[in-house]
Amino acid sequence: MENDVEQGTTSTENPENTSEKGTSEKEEAPGVASGNASEGDFSGEIKKMKDELTEARDKYVRLYAEFENHRRRTAKERLELIQSANEQLLKALLPVADDFERAEKSFRDRNDKEAEGFALIRNKFGKTLEQHGLKMMTTAAGTDFNPDLHEAITQIPTPDERMKGKVVDVVERGYMLGDKVIRFAKVVVGQ
Repeated sequence: MENDVEQGTTSTENPENTSEKGTSEKEEAPGVASGNASEGDFSGEIKKMKDELTEARDKYVRLYAEFENHRRRTAKERLELIQSANEQLLKALLPVADDFERAEKSFRDRNDKEAEGFALIRNKFGKTLEQHGLKMMTTAAGTDFNPDLHEAITQIPTPDERMKGKVVDVVERGYMLGDKVIRFAKVVVGQ
């Protein structure tokens, strides 16, 4: 050991000799503190891992919520696309429904088999349109004019003051697909 002291190297067997060899107590303190710092490092690492876990959990929740919103949005868009496709077809069939209505008026006075067959076809066509969500608007004379449902094609003067701003006559029926108006009722309004 004396050899070690003379050569200026430190010995691990005698810690007291370290102060004699030119090392100060200040140098020992970091070694002791490093033992405590390693415990502090573990608590720091644990805190860091908890923060990372919290951040990962937050990212997961946000990603899951975003996925759910995307799923709902695409389902809604798909439903709207299907309804939109139906809407175009149903709009194309509305003139046929109008023709059936006009023809029915001409067949009302007849009581033969042709009139009966025509009424069956018209009813079947009407039920098919209803099954696909098409509803006929019921607009009677004397109801209030509603620009959300009616299209005023003309205004006529009325002798009765109560008919001002009200529907006098329905020229063409309106139709709705669900809650959406696909054709406004064409009406004559009193002024």
